Amino acid sequence: MDVFTTKSGTVRGRRAERDRGIVVVRGLPYAAPPFGALRFREPQPPEPWDGVRDCTAFGPVAPLSAELPGAPVWSPGDEDVLTLNIWTPADGPGDLPVLVWIHGGAYVFGSSAQPDFDGTALAGEGLVVVTLNSRLGFEGFGHVPCADRGAAFPDNRGLLDQIAALEWVRDNIAAFGGSPDRVTLAGQSSGATSVACLTVAARARGLFRRAVLHSAVNAFASVEQAARTTAEVAAEAGVSATRAGLLAAPPEALVAATDRVCARYAQDPASGRRHYDPAIYGPVADGVLLTADPLEALAAGAGGPVELLVCHTTEEYWLLDAVGSSAKITTKEQLGVFAADFGLPDSLVEGHRERLPDAPVLDVYLSLHSGLLFAEYSSRLAEAHARAGGRAFLARFDRRRDQAGRRVRAWHCADIPFAFGNLHEESLHFLVGGPPGEADAELSRRMTRAWAAFARHGDPGWEPLDGSAGGGSAVRVWRTAAEERADAVRRAAEGAAGGASRAQNGFRDLWRTAGLPLLAP
Repeated sequence: MDVFTTKSGTVRGRRAERDRGIVVVRGLPYAAPPFGALRFREPQPPEPWDGVRDCTAFGPVAPLSAELPGAPVWSPGDEDVLTLNIWTPADGPGDLPVLVWIHGGAYVFGSSAQPDFDGTALAGEGLVVVTLNSRLGFEGFGHVPCADRGAAFPDNRGLLDQIAALEWVRDNIAAFGGSPDRVTLAGQSSGATSVACLTVAARARGLFRRAVLHSAVNAFASVEQAARTTAEVAAEAGVSATRAGLLAAPPEALVAATDRVCARYAQDPASGRRHYDPAIYGPVADGVLLTADPLEALAAGAGGPVELLVCHTTEEYWLLDAVGSSAKITTKEQLGVFAADFGLPDSLVEGHRERLPDAPVLDVYLSLHSGLLFAEYSSRLAEAHARAGGRAFLARFDRRRDQAGRRVRAWHCADIPFAFGNLHEESLHFLVGGPPGEADAELSRRMTRAWAAFARHGDPGWEPLDGSAGGGSAVRVWRTAAEERADAVRRAAEGAAGGASRAQNGFRDLWRTAGLPLLAP
């Protein structure tokens, strides 16, 4: 029977539609609903139940700002939002490696129910896969003024939820065939930055031994910066920026106020950094859970023995432009203002122009913003960990053409359906450039197996970074087999070295010279 006993009670799952050898358990609570007396507080254990709890449907999502195709939405009254989902081989031998997934979404949207994150294919590779929902937006990352910092109303509540989920995995995953001593924590975008934060947080130490980070986000706030954001959101919601005022505002009011604050930044070119990508929430250096940006913490050795697998795509920011969530920078004057707002030197801007000689200004901007927010930050996380004595692997996703030879962007999020083995989902075809062909399926199988191998024994199939000042040259570039053959021919003809494109290597050289500013949301 597809019935499992946890410390809170017994649950029933059902067989996966794609593979009847995989059992899926959905909507299993790992913590109590964070509303009422528990709102803005640390997650608490779930209430136990009697009998067999039917866990065959995803749980409700947290209060969020945006709706994604095919994903659930939050409605007032949906309170049991701290749930997780499990995919496990029905006849597995037990003691299997576990992969725990944290979704992205700028800390304000997304859920574990997205079709990207179906764990069937990874479970078919011999993993127990766990995905989870945690608090988002103000509920998860808004600063609540408190006399005793970090006590009753802590910052980083979304991260604390994720720790509670990891503790649940430690205490319960053996019942589902998983090993609590072989946990890999994985995430993408804001989920990857969450993983980076937990990698350096003492409170999460020992809850996982490996970490997968795809497209980590360069954004981290001080308490003072988070407090200023709270003041803006509270004013927009018509309440005082106090504990009492914020508690008096229902979650939907703070979601709506957040949306209006973000819209105001997006519409005001003079509003500085937030104009270009108005994401106003993120992890906070509260001095309790977190003391520094993960990049600084990893450089100081805070990652310890955790092994890292870090990846980014080569055209990250083109997705945000395509979906309309990024400012349109189309003139040299606008590009200059962007560089000044972020403190980027003229040499970096000119270097990107030289390496993209025929590209419009918009593409130069998107390339710069890709490096600033995602690509360069991700690479430096891996390099910092390696230089501090840790074990780190680095990869780039650069699949750019479909089976008909049509141009496809290697943009933000495009790598995740490949790694999860979910290319068949029609709702994801926009991300991957249309219906996939066999070459794409073969690339997906390679990426899925690399994740599984890393979770199983810490070796995804290529050499780790060597810890030198430049981070070493061991970078796995994910392309289709045809693209790899074409690139090998080009490199042989040009005498170019290395696995990545010459332009990508050139951008890295520019960033190493220019430095990388650490950003506040």
